[in-house]
Amino acid sequence: MPKLKIYVGTVYGGALDVAEQVAPLFEQAGFEVAVIEQPAIGDLIDDMPDLALFCVSTTGSGNFPGDFVPFVRELKARTPSLTALRYGLIALGDSSYGDTFCGSGRALDEILADLGAQRLGERLEIDAMETFMADDAALPWAEEWIEAQGLRA
Repeated sequence: MPKLKIYVGTVYGGALDVAEQVAPLFEQAGFEVAVIEQPAIGDLIDDMPDLALFCVSTTGSGNFPGDFVPFVRELKARTPSLTALRYGLIALGDSSYGDTFCGSGRALDEILADLGAQRLGERLEIDAMETFMADDAALPWAEEWIEAQGLRA
């Protein structure tokens, strides 16, 4: 059974809620799913999943949530080759912050690409100004992503 790890970076729990809401869709598609809060670099490179999904919110001026900062610092410091990693990304933000909207998701996407990871499909950016419950946007996106990328095991 293929493995999917959902890596979560959250401030108030919204990204974790999204991860927990989409996880059953991947289980139904045939994946063994693990939701990882406060991920460490080893959660990614020591036991690389068949597929990764990153659910990250943005705080402050486009910053990573505090629980996700050590993971990102380690990625930047160690620069592991991630050419075998296929991933998706759900970024949560608030467009009232202007240029920093979904800043952490966009920055993570760039870091992963620089390390050779392959994003499947488009990044989902959820705007708190437009979507009260983030899973209202995430669930249809995840269903479409599974189908469009042929991810049924």
